This record gives sequence, structure tokens and C-alpha cells, in this order.
Amino acid sequence: MTTSLADHLRSLPDESLAALLQLRPDLVVPVPADVSALAIRAQSRVSVARALDGLDQFTLQILDAARLTRNPDDATTATDTVLAMATAGPQPPAPTAVRAAVGRLRALFLLYGPEHALQVLPAVDEVSPYPAGLGRPAAELDPRTAALCADPAKLRRTVLAAPPSARAILDRLAAGPPVGSVPPGALQAPPLGAADPVLSDPTNGGAPTGSPVRWLVDNRLLVPVTTGSSTASGTVELPREVGLLLRRDTGPLGPLRTSPPPVAAAPREPKAVDSAGAGQTMEVVRHTEGLLEQLADEPAPVLRSGGIGVRDLRRLARTAGLDEPTTALLLEVAYAAGLLGELEMPGATTGRYGADQQVLPTGGYEVWRAASLAQRWEQLARAWLTMTRQVGLVGRRDDRDRPITALSAEAERASVPATRRAVLGVLADLEPATAPTPEEVQELLDWRAPRRSRGRDAAHREVLAEAAQLGVTGLGALTSYSRLLLGDLTSTDERGDDPLGVHADVESGDPSSAARALDALLPAPVDHFLVQADLTVVVPGPPEPALAVELEAMTELESAGGASVHRVTTASVRRALDSGYTADDLHDVFRRRSRTPVPQGLTYLIDDVARKHGGLRVGLAGAYLRSDDETLISEVLADRRLESLALRRLAPTVLCTQYQVGRLLGALRDAGYAPVQEDGTGSTVLARPRIRRAPPRVSVITRTIDPLAAPKLPMPRLLGVVEHIRRGDAAARAARRAPAVVRGGAPGLGGGPVPAHTHSEALAVLQQAVRDKALVWVGYVDAHGATASRLLKPVSIGAGYLRAEDERTEMLHTFALHRITAAVVAD
Repeated sequence: MTTSLADHLRSLPDESLAALLQLRPDLVVPVPADVSALAIRAQSRVSVARALDGLDQFTLQILDAARLTRNPDDATTATDTVLAMATAGPQPPAPTAVRAAVGRLRALFLLYGPEHALQVLPAVDEVSPYPAGLGRPAAELDPRTAALCADPAKLRRTVLAAPPSARAILDRLAAGPPVGSVPPGALQAPPLGAADPVLSDPTNGGAPTGSPVRWLVDNRLLVPVTTGSSTASGTVELPREVGLLLRRDTGPLGPLRTSPPPVAAAPREPKAVDSAGAGQTMEVVRHTEGLLEQLADEPAPVLRSGGIGVRDLRRLARTAGLDEPTTALLLEVAYAAGLLGELEMPGATTGRYGADQQVLPTGGYEVWRAASLAQRWEQLARAWLTMTRQVGLVGRRDDRDRPITALSAEAERASVPATRRAVLGVLADLEPATAPTPEEVQELLDWRAPRRSRGRDAAHREVLAEAAQLGVTGLGALTSYSRLLLGDLTSTDERGDDPLGVHADVESGDPSSAARALDALLPAPVDHFLVQADLTVVVPGPPEPALAVELEAMTELESAGGASVHRVTTASVRRALDSGYTADDLHDVFRRRSRTPVPQGLTYLIDDVARKHGGLRVGLAGAYLRSDDETLISEVLADRRLESLALRRLAPTVLCTQYQVGRLLGALRDAGYAPVQEDGTGSTVLARPRIRRAPPRVSVITRTIDPLAAPKLPMPRLLGVVEHIRRGDAAARAARRAPAVVRGGAPGLGGGPVPAHTHSEALAVLQQAVRDKALVWVGYVDAHGATASRLLKPVSIGAGYLRAEDERTEMLHTFALHRITAAVVAD
């Protein structure tokens, strides 16, 4: 079979062979040495399984038809035979659809050969042992069952006589797969209706006086199957003939559907879908920024087993006003986008965690924060699409019954990017603004790739939920900007001209089409606000980066959203003064940014706080306190609220305490004073927070979207691979034509060791070939000690080396003379 497939591949033109490599890219990793190696790899179980995973339900059913219609003598089938079985049901598909499916199978070389003698790759039977969900023929299972199946009328009467409970088992096995496991006592219990003084096994699932499985076995409708050396197997199999009889209403292949199942939901209003998604993107960016700011203020320690602890996740969720699953999702996406990282803390281990690392924002966070809102969301969305993290596992238990934490290695799943792409691909292929239910999405996935979607319902629902949380979908439908983002990723993946996975478009400064589309949906960033008489500041839209920095320094956030509300308080003004603003700076900001007149109360508040600010000076003693106002110093010394500081007067304008500066500042501010800290020279110490950042990390955006998929190469490179395979095939044929003495054997009958004088004779033959410009078969020992042979045209001999042109590749090579074992003039 291998030789037949290899010969068939050799007969193909280069373009057809390159098309096969394009459809099955795993065949070129690594590049096969010759056509025979390519044929062996194309028939391997792993490669065939990959090819089957990408087929839809209808194409798989047509492949099952080809397997069921094989001739027992030569294991071949024909297109017309496959067409006849496929159209035997009550609702036959169009013949053109069947022939198109056969064409797809032949293009993948799951079927090969002429149309009248098609052959199925043997590995298909290994990967899927039960074609169309039918069991093996009765002749292969049991002679008595085969005798029953040979009499169609008797077989039909036996099936009709089956009790209801036994008929239910038959119908279940007829739908596939045809094998089932039974409890140990099921095959030993008496048949239905039979009397037995010994009670049957209560776990056999049958009536108290018998077992439906035993009835089916006794009437030869089920056959016990032995597993290995075990004779008391608990497995039964439905013979193929019985399964075909039970499928008389649906056809031998079951219901055939040539197109995906329809979606019942009517399309929504596209504008409403985009508006809902755009609003969610704003929330995603805002909450992500809030989480990163929390980690900048209070980094989370890394657990000894990796990841963030449950307590820290709850703390972050509680502060951000989110639930824990959403918090874990945003943290995972930010980490994948390169916005979070670990910072080594040498010599500062925490006893509870036993770790010397902390999770906090990286330097890339500052760059991300300065970008537009649409570009920030796009970076997060791309990271989600390409990251190999299954966030739904966070909070569950692993195999060792330990909780899976956020950012831990236990949540790593390499197949997740392909799952996200499959689910979103279903939404993208529907009419725009169509919002299918999760059940409809699962049905579509079951038709598009049944082998991949089997048993992954929970993972598909997680993808839909995460897409809604991240603003990829709105009202259950894929948004227009997400459709553009998916198209960009898919086109980059299909081009195949970036084998390292470095997407230059993402790294460029120009916004992508998805970012531009989202920008058009989002409210324009504003550079102004509205100051109310109650000292609230209303920002009628997302603030531009410079305004956001000023608001963070001067106000307290009260409510966020499309229009955020802030409030100016005594503490916020004092914080702005501590960070380096002066009273004139604050007046200028409010006068320049406000579109309403600045309230007089705000002006008085700023002036009042600024007048008190810096009236007291704090330094190191433990700490000292000084002021030019002797009355103020006396007031502080007499203040009972500060008795715990044990202040004492050093001079009329100087007090000192044994406590550190931080405690002195906090106590004075709690008592209503407005001190500032100064250094040893008397200069004011600004209260800007010290920014700590983790080392920069590479975002997963630079990866390919599916790490498990083989690289897709463009056609020119595939043609180069085909040329390499052809050369290897020619080299293999040439090696088989080489004389025995060149391949390493002596010309004698025994094929013993080469005589000692052979090397000198080989040199004489090579020297004569240089003069005659003749072709010579040369045997030599390569660098790995293996014997090889080539057909060469010697050019020159000197300095211990032979320079010769390879007849096959027409390339010039150099061979060490001491490695040459034999030389024979070619015929």
C-alpha cells in the first residue's frame, strides 16, 4: 500500500503535490527526504487524524460511505458506488454535493487512485474504527449471529420481537457508536420473562427478573466482545447488518446534511450590536486600567506554585467592583498582552507565600495607557485571541485536588486559541448582527468539525461568555470591528509569509482597520469638563490622556462610564499640592479645562488648603516639626490629639518626636493640619508616588494564532519543498543504481571488507576521470561515519581534497581524500 501511494505521488505534477502540502501542512514538518518518506508520513495515524479533524460532518459521512462500499477482494471502491450509498436514504443529497465531497477527500489523499478504483488510507480505519457508527460485519464477530443475519426475514422478525427495553438499547447502539459497556451481572442474569431462583445483579439495569442485554445476546442481536486476554468482558457490539436494518428509515449513513444547520434567531439591528459592544470595550479598558493601578500600588506576591493567590484575587475583585471570574479574565489578558509581569524581590520573601516575586505592571503599561481607547482594547483583544490560557479553569481543582489560581501554569491549554477561532468563526460566517443561542453555536460547530467539537461544549460556552465580557460580541452577535479584527488575523495566518509569527502590522504605529472602526463608534475623547456648584466635575466623555492625569491628581472618582463624575475635596487638593502643583497651577487648570464658570467655593477651597499647606515642616529627628509661625507651633504642642507623638519643643519654632516622619505626617493630617515634608536642605519633598514596574515582557500577540497548527507556507516555498523532495527521490534512486563496491561492499561473493589497495586504486580512477572529464561513482564515509555514494564529475585533486560537481544537483562539492573508499567509472 505504501509503495502504491508513493508511486501515485510520484506521478503527480509539482503543482498538485504542492497543493497536497498546502492542504496538509504537517507533512512538511520536517521536510521529507523523498517521495517514499512523504507517502509514509501521509499514511501515518497522527497526520490522518489531523486531516480528519478539519472535515465537516457531510464529508466525513461520504468518507464512511467509501469505507463501507470497499470491495473485499482488493479493498477498492468507486465514486459511483459511493454516490449510490449516499443517495439511498429518504432525503438524498444532491449528486454534485457528493462528488464535491469525494473531490475534497481525494485532494487530501484520504482517498486516492482513479475514480473507478479508489483506495482509502489504512490509517483512517485505525483513527475511526467504526464507519458511520456501524459495527463490524457479523461474520467477523460470531458465526451464529452471521447465520441469523444471512436470513433477512428472520432477522427482521427477531428485531420486531425485542421487548421495549431491549429495543431502546438497539436504537441507541444503532445511532452509534455500536459498542457499549454493561455491568458485570448483565450477561449472567436470566433473559426477560425467565424465572430464576437466584436474584439477578441489581446493578444490571434490567427488570428484577431479567436483563434486556442478556435477551439481545441470547437472540444474537448483540455479540459480547472480548478485550485482550479477558474472557469475561463487559462490552457488547451491534453487528453491522443489524445496525443497517435499524437505520432503514434514515439511510445507511444516517441523516445527511450538506449545509450547516440554520439559525432560528433573526438578525438584530447592527447599530445596536456595535453600540453595546463599544460600551463594553470602554468598561473593559477602564477595569483593566483600574486593576493594573491597584497592582502598582500594592503588588500581589507570587505563590510558590505560581500565580496569584485566592486572597489577592478576591481583594482585587472587591476593590474593582467585579466578580472573581471577570477579574481573573482581565488579569490573564493583561498578562498575555505584556502589561503585567513578575518583579524579582531578592532577600524579601514573604512567609505566607514563600515567594520572592511580585506581580505588577510592566513598562509597556505606560505605552498602552498613552494610546487611544480603541488601540488599547485592540491590544487586549488580540492577546485574548492568541493566548494559550483557559481562564475558565481558574477556581477549579486540578488532578491533585489543588485550586487552579490566576496566572498559574495549570491554566495553560495549547488548544484554546483554535477553540476561540472556531467559535468566533461560526459567528463571523453568519449574517452580520445575527445572535445565535449557545446551543445553535454548538450545533454549527458539530457540523463544521465534529471530531474537534466533540465533548467541548463547556469550553465553547466559556468562549462566548468571555467574548461578551471583552466587548468582542454585543447582544450575542459579533460586532463589526471584531469582524475586521478576525479578518486581519485570519488573513495574516493564511498568507503564510511570516514563519516566525511576527505580525509587523500590530507593531506599527498606524491604527488597524478594527481600531479605526471602533474609534468611530466610541465617543470622541474630550479635553474639558464641567464644574458644578457642589464641587463635582462632570467629564462628558472619555478624557484624553493629559486630562485623565490631571483629574487623577486633583479629584476623587465617584462614578465611571461614558460620562464620569469626579469630586474636588480637601484631601484631593492637598494631594495635588503634595505632588508639586501650586495654587496658581490648580486655578489655571480649572479655568482652562472647565466649560462652565469656576464656582467661587472651589476657588476658596483651593486657596484655603494652599494657605495651610506647608505651614508645618517635617524632617528627620526621629522626626522634627518646624514652622515660622510660633503660634501654630504652640497650638500643635498643646493639641491633645497629638499627645501620642510625645512632642517636645527644641526652639520657639521647632518641635521633635521619637517617631518616624511617616507617622508624624499621618497624625498631623488626621488632626486637620496640612504639613509638608522637607529634606535636609529645607527643600520640600514632593509626594509623587514611586513607580515600580516589572521587567518588560513580550506580548503573545507576536505568536501565531494557533500554536498547535503547522506553519502555512506560500505556494512558492511549497514548490521549493517539492523540488527538494524530488531531488531526494532522485538521490535515492541513484543510490540504488550505484555499484556494490561503491555502496560499501567488495566485488567478491561474500561482500567482505574492502582490500587495502582499494583506496590507491580509487585515487588512480579519480585522476584518470579528471583528465577524461568522465562521470565517476564515488563511495565515501561522511562526518557521521555512514557510508554514502554519489555520481560525480571530478574537477581537480590537490592538497588532500577532491573537488567535483554533483551530477544530480549540479553543485560543486569538496571531499577529503582519506574519506573516499571506492571509485568506479560510470557506464
